[in-house]
Amino acid sequence: MTELSAELSKKLSAAVDKMPAFPKSVQRVLELSRDMNCPPKELISVIEKDPVMTLKLLRILNSAYYNFPKQITSVNQSVMYLGLNTVKNMAISFAAIGILPQQNAAGFDMQKYLLHSLTTASLARMLCQKFGDEDTDPGDCYIAGLLHDFGKVMFAQHMPEEFKAALSYSAENNIPLHSAEQRIIGVDHTVAGALLVEKWQFQKSLSETIRHLHDGSLTESTMQNCLFVADQISKLHTMGHGGNPIVEELPPNVAERFGGNLEDIIGQLGDLSKVLDEARTFAQVGKEASK
Repeated sequence: MTELSAELSKKLSAAVDKMPAFPKSVQRVLELSRDMNCPPKELISVIEKDPVMTLKLLRILNSAYYNFPKQITSVNQSVMYLGLNTVKNMAISFAAIGILPQQNAAGFDMQKYLLHSLTTASLARMLCQKFGDEDTDPGDCYIAGLLHDFGKVMFAQHMPEEFKAALSYSAENNIPLHSAEQRIIGVDHTVAGALLVEKWQFQKSLSETIRHLHDGSLTESTMQNCLFVADQISKLHTMGHGGNPIVEELPPNVAERFGGNLEDIIGQLGDLSKVLDEARTFAQVGKEASK
């Protein structure tokens, strides 16, 4: 990675500091989930004490998308149906949706960005479940997909003119957005995103996965492989739009691991319509419950 100038490092740090923190309840959930000996009831208790988070969880679980045979009325009941990790990741998802700005001076479409992030998250989880190893949690791959482009949100809010120029340069020259950002801003959104998830106190493996998503340096990382492939599938099928029109070629080791090119991999995953349906449901409930 190119070394940043002192001026750019200062500007980037200031932008990171201006980004909102996750709600205290979600920060506590992250803290507890790092403790392998934490009793599930303690995590459930933290979520239940956050009425907004509880409302969002119950609203999504009682939506037509899940179509459970009876109404879910408590966080504890939702854990019984879906498992603790899934509920935890739902809480993190709604927290991420909740801190997205409504508008930005760069003209970056946050709704399309959100759909891209949510679909990438679901696809990364699916890929890990099918092609991963026992050392990598599919739930962690979901969170990587959810947060992998959050550096773009930071750019759109706090470096809007530079980001707008990078978006235009990418589209006009048909090059990946991260390459345009490096040319226009001097640093790309993966570096910004890694700094953000470090601020939010996620595990180091997540920040490193995001930081090196496009440089190919984590070729042996299951999380990085799943995230990279998921990102390309989401772009190929236009599941939202993260400002980057370019579908990148899979590195040879990734193609070998997943059994072929993108179309081959998609064929192994099966019907992907539910991925977009789930993302739209999450985005809608997240918006409604925040009003």
